[in-house]
Amino acid sequence: QVQLVESGGGLVQAGGSLRLSCAASGRTFSSYDMGWFRQAPGKEREFVTAISWSGGRTYYVDSVKGRFTISRDNAKNTVYLQMNSLKPEDTAVYYCAAHDPRSDRYDYWGQGTQVTVSS
Repeated sequence: QVQLVESGGGLVQAGGSLRLSCAASGRTFSSYDMGWFRQAPGKEREFVTAISWSGGRTYYVDSVKGRFTISRDNAKNTVYLQMNSLKPEDTAVYYCAAHDPRSDRYDYWGQGTQVTVSS
C-alpha cells in the first residue's frame, strides 16, 4: 500500500513556474513507477508524465514536453513535477499516482492539488 499527498499547487500567471511535490508513505515507494495526471473542469483525467522506479526513464504527453520535468528522490519518498512556461490550458487539478507492477495499473492516487494559470 502507498499513500500519496500532493502539494505545491496555486495560482500563477501565464509564463510562470510551479513545482509540485508528491510525498509517499510506505517502505516500497522506490519499487513503483510514478505518474502525474491532471483533470481540467469538464474534461476527463489525462496522463501528463511518468517516471520509472529508478528515475532512469521518463515519459511526457506532447503538450508539456520541454516545459515540464518529472523527477524523484527515493530517499525522501517524493516525486516532483517542475512546471515552467505555464499556460492557461495547464489549469487543472493535478494528481500523482503510483503504478502497481502486480496489477499493471495506477492503483494508488493522491487527493490532488489545484493549479490555476491566469492569462
